[in-house]
Amino acid sequence: MTAPKAVGSDRSDRPGNKPRSLAVAQWCAAQGWPVHPLAPGRKTPPANCPACPANAHVADACQCRAAGRWCHGFHAATLDPDLLDAWWKTNPGFGAGVACGPARLVVLDVDTHTDAVPARDRILPGIPIHQDVPLEGLASGYHSLALLAALHQVADPTTDTGTLRVRTPSGGLHIWYLDHAGLEFTCSTGSSSTRALAWQVDVRAHGGFIVAPGTTTHAGTYAPLSGAKTPAPLPQWLSDNLVRTGHLKDKPVPPPAAQPAVPPRARQAVLAAGGGRTRANRLLEPLLQDVANCATAPEGTGFTGKLNRAAFTAGGLAAGGHLTRTEAEQALLDTALAARPAQDRHNRAVIRAGLAAGARQPLHLEVRG
Repeated sequence: MTAPKAVGSDRSDRPGNKPRSLAVAQWCAAQGWPVHPLAPGRKTPPANCPACPANAHVADACQCRAAGRWCHGFHAATLDPDLLDAWWKTNPGFGAGVACGPARLVVLDVDTHTDAVPARDRILPGIPIHQDVPLEGLASGYHSLALLAALHQVADPTTDTGTLRVRTPSGGLHIWYLDHAGLEFTCSTGSSSTRALAWQVDVRAHGGFIVAPGTTTHAGTYAPLSGAKTPAPLPQWLSDNLVRTGHLKDKPVPPPAAQPAVPPRARQAVLAAGGGRTRANRLLEPLLQDVANCATAPEGTGFTGKLNRAAFTAGGLAAGGHLTRTEAEQALLDTALAARPAQDRHNRAVIRAGLAAGARQPLHLEVRG
């Protein structure tokens, strides 16, 4: 199926034709991407019906969707062509938005704001940029994303003609990928101090939506660029960086009081390095213990973050010569398996990403007996 073309207005060419934005919505739904309306001329959902704010309920408690209304933005997104027809019949000026989570989409939203360049540790969160690296000319998300790609010796995603790319009216870029591994990433903004991939690069995934290609707002059209018309699978290096920067869906709560033991095989792998209790052992063991403690609850323990921290530290220790990568990986796998036996694929993805990130920052410690 051909992607919708960018259009200059939402009016049909001939009387009786359906609105262009409805054609966009139906094309997106045909791809398996649930669609919801956007307010006419805007990039935000229309207001809820009067009953929603009056009752002050959350989306999960809303009865409007069951009644065929579009309340609560992307929570109302649908693949039902009859429902889309009914919505656009009510307001032909609607634009189309796509709910990223149900569509298994990860979209990089590259911005071109005029914000001042932040401190070096905020440009690529978690990756130090040495003072000797010049930053003259760095002015937008295009540059920070290119820098991240260069560090991984891969092609700049903004030039990736193998996936759907959409130019925004402000000069930014939406780069669409498919989360084929089903890791369930969450949204972020590039300016966030808690979770961000790169400065001025937002992430649209679970818990968010993206303006559909071909949609026109008062600011202009979201125009598909030449190249692929549908999303490619999310590249492994980007998936690893999303894991590293805390984008995996999780529900952190205060840690449980119980203290399950680190599996003996994992402790043996750590202690075998260097022949005994070294500074490296003392650094890694508490982190493994944090992961092991997550066995007391099936969710809500911050497991992913703890495993990522342990893997990052283990990668640095391995790169610094304090233990082998095989020993580090085995210790992490054994501990993660004991804490979360049902999510081996998830565990391995987090460990792989953490080890790789840590290996780029070797830890050089004095070994003591």
